[in-house]
Amino acid sequence: MNENRTNELLIRIEQKYPSMSKGQKRLAEYVTQNYDKAVFLTAAKMGEVVGVSESTVVRFATQLGYKGYPGFQKALEELVRNKLNSIQRMEVTYGRISQSEILETVLQSDIDKIKLTLAGIDQKAFELAIDTILNARRIYIVGIRSCAPLASFLGFYLNLVCDNVAIVNTNSSSEIFEQLIRINEEDVIIGISFPRYSMRTLKALEFASNRKAKVITLTDSIHSPMNLYSSCNLIARSDMASIVDSLVAPLSVINALVVALCMKKQTEVIDTLETLEEIWGEYQVYSSDELNHVKNETFEKREEKKGKLYE
Repeated sequence: MNENRTNELLIRIEQKYPSMSKGQKRLAEYVTQNYDKAVFLTAAKMGEVVGVSESTVVRFATQLGYKGYPGFQKALEELVRNKLNSIQRMEVTYGRISQSEILETVLQSDIDKIKLTLAGIDQKAFELAIDTILNARRIYIVGIRSCAPLASFLGFYLNLVCDNVAIVNTNSSSEIFEQLIRINEEDVIIGISFPRYSMRTLKALEFASNRKAKVITLTDSIHSPMNLYSSCNLIARSDMASIVDSLVAPLSVINALVVALCMKKQTEVIDTLETLEEIWGEYQVYSSDELNHVKNETFEKREEKKGKLYE
């Protein structure tokens, strides 16, 4: 990212500063000097820190040309992402709180990400994703590194709803293309990627798009490179405030996808679950008590044999 793009927010503040109210100028000075802390504050909290009302913070964001506070906060995140490395971001977020506050702080941060995701997600894109998945001949899912568990989770539950799901193995680029070799316009690929974005996932989406397949992305921003090849973008907040990626909001979106698909295919899902219950029962998949019973029975027989030896 070039320097002008990096400093876009600071340039806007400088240009608008003369026409700002007294309270807005205080906000401008705070943000300019403490953007590494401001990025983690809600509008209400920033107002509390600076000594102005929450509505003043929102008007400040709007005057800078952003769509409310979420747009302003996104610009702050872009600034911080390019100014601080992951260790520094962790120190900024968690370095000033006590050990006893970590649990509450991290969970509250995840709650905020879900709220921001709910406020910004495109309902029409969500509905389009549902219809696209239901009408696909085959569903491919790709996600690597920290996104691999999300891909696996989605694949596991989609497999209960649909009979045509493939989780793409991503150990190497060549393996990805080998697995996608038969993808065509009747298929859909779901690509999951968050900063730092995966080039392998991007290449998989490009390949699928070139083969005329439908492309659904689950990523963090409309500006994500994953959306270059997508006609259906699901946006979930996953700001990296530390070395650990927060994937709670993306997982919630995945849960919503699965539930919506289950509601669309209730009869098939019920039949699948009933069949699975029969299989689990027949093969004692969850019958740990039965396993204990076998162990106890074996122990009793051994004791009985020992008794006969001493008779």
